[in-house]
Amino acid sequence: MSVIEQRLQAVRQQLQAAGYAALVVPRADEYLGEYMPAHNERLRWLSGFTGSAGLAIVTLERAAIFVDGRYTVQVRQEVSPQLFEYCRLGDEAADWLAAQLPRGAAVACDARMHSLRWYRDTGAALGLTGLQLVPSANNLVDACWHDRPAPVVKPALLLEEQFTGEPSSAKRQRIGAAVAAKGADAALVFAPDALSWLLNVRGTDIPKLPVLQGMALLETDGRVTLLVDPRRIPAGFAGHVGEGVTVRPESEAAAVLAGFRGRTVLADPDTANAWSQLALEQGGAILQPGGDPVLLPKACKNAVEIRGMRNAHLRDAVAEIRFLAWLDAEVAAQRLHTEAELAERLLSFRQQADLFREVSFDSISAAGGNAAMCHYNHLNASAPARLPMHSVYLIDSGGQYLDGTTDITRTVAIGDPGPEIRRMFTLVLKGHIALGRARFPAGTSGSQLDSLARQFLWQEGYDYDHGTGHGVGAFLSVHEGPQRIAKAPNTTALQPGMVVSNEPGYYRAGAFGIRCENLVVVRESPREGGELAMLEFDVLTLVPFDLRLVDASLMTPVELSWLNHYHQRVVAEIGPLLQGSDLAWLQQATRPLAVADSPRPIV
Repeated sequence: MSVIEQRLQAVRQQLQAAGYAALVVPRADEYLGEYMPAHNERLRWLSGFTGSAGLAIVTLERAAIFVDGRYTVQVRQEVSPQLFEYCRLGDEAADWLAAQLPRGAAVACDARMHSLRWYRDTGAALGLTGLQLVPSANNLVDACWHDRPAPVVKPALLLEEQFTGEPSSAKRQRIGAAVAAKGADAALVFAPDALSWLLNVRGTDIPKLPVLQGMALLETDGRVTLLVDPRRIPAGFAGHVGEGVTVRPESEAAAVLAGFRGRTVLADPDTANAWSQLALEQGGAILQPGGDPVLLPKACKNAVEIRGMRNAHLRDAVAEIRFLAWLDAEVAAQRLHTEAELAERLLSFRQQADLFREVSFDSISAAGGNAAMCHYNHLNASAPARLPMHSVYLIDSGGQYLDGTTDITRTVAIGDPGPEIRRMFTLVLKGHIALGRARFPAGTSGSQLDSLARQFLWQEGYDYDHGTGHGVGAFLSVHEGPQRIAKAPNTTALQPGMVVSNEPGYYRAGAFGIRCENLVVVRESPREGGELAMLEFDVLTLVPFDLRLVDASLMTPVELSWLNHYHQRVVAEIGPLLQGSDLAWLQQATRPLAVADSPRPIV
C-alpha cells in the first residue's frame, strides 16, 4: 500500500468515526492565501499534488481532485488515477458529491479553510440534492497527519515610512472613515497582505510571502483589534503603528468576535473565511457583505511605493540581464545546465542587489517540454531536466526587495528552436504588445482588456488557460487583488497606481511553453481635446525579449516600433548599470528590428 493510500485510509477511518460520508479538503489554510507554510499543506499531504490551487473530496469509497487549467498536465504526473478521479476546478463539487452519496449524507469541511461564499453556495447546492454540509469541530486531516511540521513563528519586520509613504495611523483613519461611509461600525480585515499594509509591517515566517499572519477588526475611528500570535509582534511595534492598536492572541478570536454583538461589521464573503463570519453572526453581530475596504487602497500605490517599485525593477533587471548574458555564453560553450542550476545562478545574481530579501515565488525554471506546464516547479520534479538543444527555456521568477516586488518571465532560445516555435512566440509577443499599448477609459476592468492579449492566438485557433495579468504588491504578495486581467468577469476597475502583470503565453503539451511577462503600472493618459479620462500602462520591467525568437515578418510596423522603443528604453536605463561583457550582450540583444528582418541564425 502506497503512502497516499495509507493517508486516504486514515482519513476514511476519521470519517467513519465522526459519522460523515465525505470530506472536502481545499488547497487553503485559515488565511485563504495562495502561499502558505509547510504545516498547512494539507492537500499536498493527502494527494501528492503540489500546485497552488485545487480541492480534493474523499468519500468512504472514492476520491476526486479538482484543479484548474494550469495544472491539467501536472496533476496527472503527481496524483494517482487509481486513487483520485481528475475533475476541473470550477465544476460543481456538489454535483460530484450528489452522484456518489445517498440523500441525507453529511459532508464535512473545516469552515476556516473556505470563504463564506463557498460555504453558503456549496451548502445550498448540496441541500438541493438532499445532502448536508457540516463544519467539523476539528480538522480531520490534522488528526491523521502525525508527522506534521511545527509552525514557524518569527517576529514581523517594521517597515519604515521611507518605503510605505504613509503612517499606519493615517491609513487606519482614512479607511475607517470609508467604513463609516458604508454604514458599518467596523470591518473585518482578513487578508494577511491587507493587514500587513495597513499596519506597515511585513511578516518573516512564510518563505517568499512577507505578510503578517493574523486578522483584525478595524473600527470607524481607526482603532484596530489585532488577532495574532503575540510572538509575531516585534519590539517597538506599539510606537511604530501609533495609538489605537490592541493586540489579542488568535486563541481569543471567538471571544473578540462575540464582542461585536449588535454592531454592523463589513466583511468580504469572498476573501474572509467562513468561520470568522459565522462567529460574528453567532455572536450577535450584523454582517454587511462587501469588499475588504483595505484591498483597493493597498492596490492603488502612492508615489513613494511606485518609486520603490521602479527602483526595485532597475536592480532586478540588472540581475536578470546578467543571468541571460551568462546563459547565452554557457549555451555557446555547449555547457547545458539543469533547471535547478539555472534557478540557483539567477538567484545568485539577485542576491547581489541592494535591498534584496528573498525570491517572490519559487522560480519556474522550465526546460523544453516542462515549460508546457505553466506553473511547473523543478523542485518537485524527481530530477531537474537539463536544457535540450533546439528548443526554448522558460524562466519565470521574481524578487522581494524592501522597496518593491518583481515578477518577470522570459522565454529564451536554446540553439535553433525552428520556425514553429518562432511563429508561436511572435503571436504571444504581439498580444503582449497589444495589451501594453492599450489606452482605455477610467472605469475599465481587466476582463474588458483581456482579449487584446489573446486576439492573435485566437485568430490561429490557439489560447492559453490562465489569466493574462494579476496584481502585484509593494514588498507584499506577488499575486495581489482585487484587480486582475482575465477572461473571468471582474468588476474592479483598473486605477492609477495599480501594478499588474502582462503575461500572455502558449503551451504545447510535451513540446514547449512560451510566456512573455512584464509588470506595468496604471497611469493617467491625458490627450488634448479628449472628452474622457483615459488611462494607460507604463512598463516597470526592463529586460530584453529574445529577438532570436521574433519572426519580424509577422509583425506590423507599429508593433516593431513598440519593441524597438522598449529596447531603447532598456538600454538607456539599464545600460549605465552594466559593464563589460554584460553591457555588450545587452547592446546586441536590443538591436533594432525592421519589417524586412528575418529571424537571425542562432550562434
